[in-house]
Amino acid sequence: MIWQDRIVIDPAILAGKPVIKGTRLAVEFVIGLLAQGWSESEILRNYPGLTHEEFQACLSYARE
Repeated sequence: MIWQDRIVIDPAILAGKPVIKGTRLAVEFVIGLLAQGWSESEILRNYPGLTHEEFQACLSYARE
């Protein structure tokens, strides 16, 4: 998984926080939901614009 294909860091979007490309959904928000105990399926169900690949990109970004 190459997270750079799906995550963008742009100073004009959310003050430069990493976000999922084409959205204002921050990587830290997705990781925060996991930390609160949400499962991947719960996150994807509640954020239908988010794909499995984008979710995996958030994890890859966090790992690095």
